[in-house]
Parts: sequence; C-alpha cells; structure tokens
Amino acid sequence: MSAEDPRPVDGDASSEPAPGAAEQPDSAAELRAALEAAARRSGFARVEPGERPTAHALWGAVGGVRGLVESLLPGFLFLVVFTITSEVAPSVLIPVGIAVLFVLVRAITRSPMLPAVVGLIGIALSAGLALATGRAEENFLLGFLINGVWLIALLVSLVVRRPLIGVITALLTGDHEWRADPAKRTVLTVTTWLWVGLFTLRLGVQVPLYLAEQAAALAATKLLMGLPLYAAVLWVTWLMVRAVYARRAS
Repeated sequence: MSAEDPRPVDGDASSEPAPGAAEQPDSAAELRAALEAAARRSGFARVEPGERPTAHALWGAVGGVRGLVESLLPGFLFLVVFTITSEVAPSVLIPVGIAVLFVLVRAITRSPMLPAVVGLIGIALSAGLALATGRAEENFLLGFLINGVWLIALLVSLVVRRPLIGVITALLTGDHEWRADPAKRTVLTVTTWLWVGLFTLRLGVQVPLYLAEQAAALAATKLLMGLPLYAAVLWVTWLMVRAVYARRAS
C-alpha cells in the first residue's frame, strides 16, 4: 500500500481506534479549571497575591454598595421587626420579600443574578425552618451549618498539610510549588488559621445565644460578626499573602 493511501494496513491495531474509545475529557483538568473559576469569583481574587490591597479592592470584594445592602438589609430587617413585634412570621417573611426584590432588580438591570438568587434561597430556607418550628432562632440554623462546613474544611486542609488559603492562592497564581517555599507555606498556613478563628468565633458566640433562645441578640451578633468581620479577616489575609509574594518576587 502506498504512503498516500490513508487506509490502515490490515492487522495494524495501532491505527484502528478501539470500539467506543472516543477521546475522554481530562477530568482532572476540568476539575482544576472549575476550582480556578470558583477561586476567581471569590473575594480573595479581588487582589492578586503580590499586588497592593486597596480600599477600593476591599469594597469590590464585599460587593460594593449593592453587595453591602443585599448582605446586611435582610438581617437588619429581621432584627427590627422581631424587636418590635416578637412575632416569627413577619420577622422572617419581610426579609424574604426584600430578597425577592433584590433578584427582580438584578433581572431588570441585567446584572449578575447568582449572588441574589443564592441569597434568596438561603433566606427562604431559613424562614421555612423558623415558620415550621415557630421558633425565631431556627432562622439562624442554616448559617451555623454553613459556618460549620467551612470550619471543618479549613481544619481538614490543615491536617492534610494543604492549607486552604494556600490552595486558593495556587489556583489564582498558578504557583503550585508554594509548599516548597518555607515562607509561603508558613504565611498561607497562618492565614488559614485566621479563617479558622473567624468561623470558630462566630459559632462560639452565636450558638450559645441560639440555645438560650435569644433571637434578637443572635440577629444583632450575626450582623456584627458577618460582613464586617469577614472584611477585616480578608484584609489581613491580603496583606500577609501580598507581603510574602512581593518579597519573593523582588
């Protein structure tokens, strides 16, 4: 058979694709791409490691004015309504209505809807728990579960010596050899412990209030330990990571 003939030679198994052997996608590469995309949507991605954090970057990380309002207003309304009425239904349903309004505003203005939709789902589930039990404290149960999941994930990452902040930083920078650098490894471990402290502090303060059925105090504490505390820990994390990456780049 001539070289120009593209047909395979009989018995040449290497030229014949195996039945059903369609090329399979690289699942590991797809997983890494998905994780990188998730990391870049996080607040931590607002400042690349090595860059100087700014107040503008921090403001963007918390979502700007819209993000601030969408994060704080439902909880603030719960606190105000429950303090005035001591009634579960209006206290949880008014925040649900506000969350629906946020989704509609984003739809009308053609803004990214995912943050508002996720917020609505969380608020609606929490309200459903409170209404089903008749206990205002149940409105905060989902938040405890989310904080607990993050706390466990962070602790597991430390136990297996893959600090979560280091993993996120590697996804953002492509620096997958950071564990070989003692300075980077130390800083990324310490910053991971900072986030452990955040979630531990939230649960340590709020769970006793939940058990004591102090819904108003719980709502006020959640407001204070929510976005403000998140922003503070995020800022410190940026400064520490930036310092070690800027030093290594110089």
